[in-house]
Amino acid sequence: MGWRWVEAALPLGIIAGMLCIAGNVQYVIHTKAHGRPKHIGNDMWDVAMERRDKNLLSSSSSS
Repeated sequence: MGWRWVEAALPLGIIAGMLCIAGNVQYVIHTKAHGRPKHIGNDMWDVAMERRDKNLLSSSSSS
């Protein structure tokens, strides 16, 4: 009677472990592809500022 929770805990542990592995794999792939971790909550403003910063850095290095 007291061991019934083990029947549910084992599959839930496997599911939680697989979700953690999937998240870490996505993080590693994105970091390898882009050279930095993914910025969470990137909106249009953040994209425009990154583009502006990239243009500023490239124009200052060419001068």
